[in-house]
Amino acid sequence: MTAEFDDPSTPSAAPAPAGGVSEAELLAMQAAEEAKAGDPELEEVESAAIDAPGAEEEKEEPFEKLAAAAKRLSADRVRTIVETLLFLAERPLTVEELRQATGIDLERLEKALDKLSGHYREGVCGVVLHEVAGGWQLRSSPDNSGFARRWLKVKPQRLTRAALETLAIIAYRQPVTRPEIEEIRGVDCGAVVKALLERKLVKILGKKEEPGRPMLYGTTREFLEFFALKDLASLPTLREFHELSEEHREIVEQQPEAQDGGISGIVADLADEKLRADLEAKRAESDAALEELERAMEAADEKAQAAQAALDEKKKTDDAGEEPEAGP
Repeated sequence: MTAEFDDPSTPSAAPAPAGGVSEAELLAMQAAEEAKAGDPELEEVESAAIDAPGAEEEKEEPFEKLAAAAKRLSADRVRTIVETLLFLAERPLTVEELRQATGIDLERLEKALDKLSGHYREGVCGVVLHEVAGGWQLRSSPDNSGFARRWLKVKPQRLTRAALETLAIIAYRQPVTRPEIEEIRGVDCGAVVKALLERKLVKILGKKEEPGRPMLYGTTREFLEFFALKDLASLPTLREFHELSEEHREIVEQQPEAQDGGISGIVADLADEKLRADLEAKRAESDAALEELERAMEAADEKAQAAQAALDEKKKTDDAGEEPEAGP
C-alpha cells in the first residue's frame, strides 16, 4: 500500500479570483442570493392559516369585570402589573391611564408607584422611575448614560447657549412673544425659536391682542420630558436659584454652556427689577406711540371723509346749476 502526497508545486485549491474573494465565498454569496429568492417548489402553494381559530374574535374584557377582579389582587401583584405596563410604555403614563388599563383603584396604584419609585431610585438600579410630564416613566440611570449612549450609538443631546437662554425665557415668562424674548436677549431670536418649534420643545399658544397680533409661545409636554420635570411648577424658582450653595453655584458656572453668564445670566436678568422696570417703561412708550399713531390715522381718515363729502356736495351743486338745453 503506497501513500500519495500532494505535489508541492501544484496548489491544492483554486486560486482566489481578482478582488480577494475566494471560490467558497462566492458560492456562499450565490447560495444566499438563491435563499432570498425563495423555494421555487413552494411558489404555487397557498400558505396555511397558522393563527388559532377565534383569536381575532376575542373581545376585550368589560371594565366592570376587570375592576371586580382587580380587587382580589395582592399588593405585590399590583406592583408587578404596574411595573410591566411602565416597562412597555413608550411615554409617561398617568395614574388614570393605568387605572383604565388595569381596573385597579387609584389608591392602590399610587401605593404601588410609591413602592416602585423607592425600588428604582438613582444610585441603586440601572433603571429609575421618574414622575415626568404628569405621568410616570422608567428611564435609564443618569450614572450609566455614557454606556447607554455607546450601546445605542447616539450622541448626547446638548442645546446651545442661545437655545437654552431662549428656552429659559419662554419657560419662565410664558405666554411670551418673540419681541419680548428679543428684548431680554438683545438679539434676533427667529432662527432659535424656529429650531425649538421643530424640536417640539415650544409651541404656539395663540396671538396676543395688540397691534400686529404677535404669536405667543409656551413650552410643551416634550419640554417636560426632555428635562425630566413633573410639571412647570417643578422648575426652580428665582429665589431657589439665588439661594444655591457656593458648591452648587460652582457646578452651574462650570457647565460648558454657561459661558458669559449663560442661563445664570438670563435667570439673573429675569429677576432684575431694574430690567423689568425698563422693559415696562419701553412697553409703555411703545403703547403710547401706537396710540398716537392710531389717533393720527383716525384724524387723517376724518379729514379724507370730510374732503370727499365736500367734493360730493360741490358736484351736486354744479349739476343743479347747469341749465337744460333749449328745445327746437
